[in-house]
Amino acid sequence: MNENNKQVILEAVNLTKKYDDGVLALDNLNFAIYENEIFAMLGGNGAGKTTTINIFLNLLEPTSGDAKVCGVSSHIEPLVVKKNLAYVSENVMLYPNFTALQNLDFFSQLGGQDSLTKDHYQEVLIRVGLAEQVHNNKLKGFSKGMRQKCGIAIAILKDTKAILFDEPTSGLDPKAGYEFIQLLNDLKGEGKAVLMSTHDIFRAKEAADTIAIMNDGKFLMKEKASTLFDKDLESLYMQYMAGHAPQPASEGV
Repeated sequence: MNENNKQVILEAVNLTKKYDDGVLALDNLNFAIYENEIFAMLGGNGAGKTTTINIFLNLLEPTSGDAKVCGVSSHIEPLVVKKNLAYVSENVMLYPNFTALQNLDFFSQLGGQDSLTKDHYQEVLIRVGLAEQVHNNKLKGFSKGMRQKCGIAIAILKDTKAILFDEPTSGLDPKAGYEFIQLLNDLKGEGKAVLMSTHDIFRAKEAADTIAIMNDGKFLMKEKASTLFDKDLESLYMQYMAGHAPQPASEGV
C-alpha cells in the first residue's frame, strides 16, 4: 500500500515475455495501478500493450516476472485473479442471436451471478449509453460501438476491483466516446483500477491519471497526467517514437 495509502490493485514486476521465435514482446516492465486510478498505455501495434493485458488475464504466461492482481500472480493462481478482473476487448465477442439483455443474463449467470434481474441489466445498459428501445434486439444488427457498450455493461456487472480495456474507444462515435470517458470517471470514483491500451491520445489525456508511452515492450515515458496538462501529448508521443525524447522516462510513478 502506497500513494496516499491506496491499495495496489494491478502490478507488473519485472514482467518479461519472449516468444519462441525470439521476439521480446515485454522487456522487464514495471508499474503499479492503485484503486481509484486510470492507467493508459499508448503505443503502436506490436508495442506490447495487448501482451501485457493478456498476461494479466492469464491468456499468456510470462517468461519471467509477475503480473499481480491484488497481490496474487496471474499465472500462479489464475482462478483467484479472475474473480478480481473484468475485461473488454477491442472486438467484443458476444452471441449475435441473443438480445442485449440475453447476453448480459447469460454472461452474468456464467460468472455465478444468479441474483441479477432484468431491471439490473436495463439499468447498466442505459448507464453505458445503449438506448432502451434496442435492449430486446439481437446483437447481429448492432454496430461495433453498440456491441462494445454491451461488453462494457457485462464488465460492470461483474463488479470487480479491476477492469482491463483493449482499445475501448474503437468504433465509438464522438458522443459515445465522451460518454465512455464519463463512465470511466464513475468507475474510478467507485474505487476501480482501470488499465487501458489505446491509440486515442486525446481520450487518454482526458481520462487517465497516469499515461505511459510504450514501444518494443518498454515504457519510453510514464507520467502523471497532471504533469502533461499544458503539453502537446501528440507531439510528445511522436518525439518519443522517433527516438528524440525530451527527457528520461520518470521512474517515480
